Amino acid sequence: MNISTGEEKNPSVAIVILNWNGKNYLEKFLPAVCASTYSNKRIIVADNASTDDSVKCIQEKFPSVEIIVNGANFGFAKGYNEALKKVSADYYVLLNSDVEVTATWIEPVIQLMESDKMIGACQPKILSYSDKSMFEYAGACGGWIDNFGYPFARGRVFNDCEKDNGQYNDVQECLWASGAALFVRAEVYQSLGGLDEYFFAHQEEIDLCWRMQRTGFKVYAQPASVVYHVGGGTLPKGNNRKTFLNFRNNLVMLYKNLPLGQVLWTIPARIILDAIAAWKELLNGDTGYFFAVLKAHVRFTGWLVSGKKAGTPLPTTSKKITGKYQGCIVWDYFIKKKKTFAEIIGYK
Repeated sequence: MNISTGEEKNPSVAIVILNWNGKNYLEKFLPAVCASTYSNKRIIVADNASTDDSVKCIQEKFPSVEIIVNGANFGFAKGYNEALKKVSADYYVLLNSDVEVTATWIEPVIQLMESDKMIGACQPKILSYSDKSMFEYAGACGGWIDNFGYPFARGRVFNDCEKDNGQYNDVQECLWASGAALFVRAEVYQSLGGLDEYFFAHQEEIDLCWRMQRTGFKVYAQPASVVYHVGGGTLPKGNNRKTFLNFRNNLVMLYKNLPLGQVLWTIPARIILDAIAAWKELLNGDTGYFFAVLKAHVRFTGWLVSGKKAGTPLPTTSKKITGKYQGCIVWDYFIKKKKTFAEIIGYK
């Protein structure tokens, strides 16, 4: 018979790090994860068929860390889905291998989510590992999207990341929580079918959080929890594969989650905006970017006619989608020269 202590009554948390050839990151950042002060936790590395010595490294240097070995490199979405089928916990934490955590990063998020059972997902404040005074691109302090599906965040608009002066230190609901450090209620994750595996990687967490809101759940950022993200560790910025995935997946996400009436004008408008961006980069000599966007549009069209878009209908809810800006950040950023989240949203 197990004798429970007061600490063990805390919800169970499974920190799951998806890894593909990330031995160096694991060696560097796993010690801090293991030192997290939250007691009722498991630390699991889900290995996506790495060809380096990642698994051997964990076995030898981190014996307390559990290992799940996937049969192939399934990408971010399917890699997590396959691994999490084998994990039992109250909460999952999807944590990138290139994230440095602080000792007490888990407690504030779990306390917030326990205070409201309708919070389906939450993220910490994400700062840059290379400059810890700056917000980091992948989520900053809570993700939003605009009317045309462009993601941005409290602390980051396009490639402009703000200095963290405490301006976003309030707990606030948002549209999406970053996949770099995504806390999610396990039951909700599984009930929604997890991440959309067609995405492979990039923006699948936005799609998941949007689907959560459509079923009545909330998504939050909890800045009392802080982590530091290297960023670009798997597909570095400027990678044409990353460009393709971002543009294709964004269109798929919009089609899946917008009401039909909005789809009919948003998708064509977004394709035009994408084309403008592609031609601009082509004129600047970046042929790879141009063809990545073209390929994204072709593959999106193929997805539309393939029937893959069909899925289980989500239950209807009266909940208003939070974190959706009824404007165009392309216009605000490039024409009106508004460079910060606060300037665009009118946030105080």
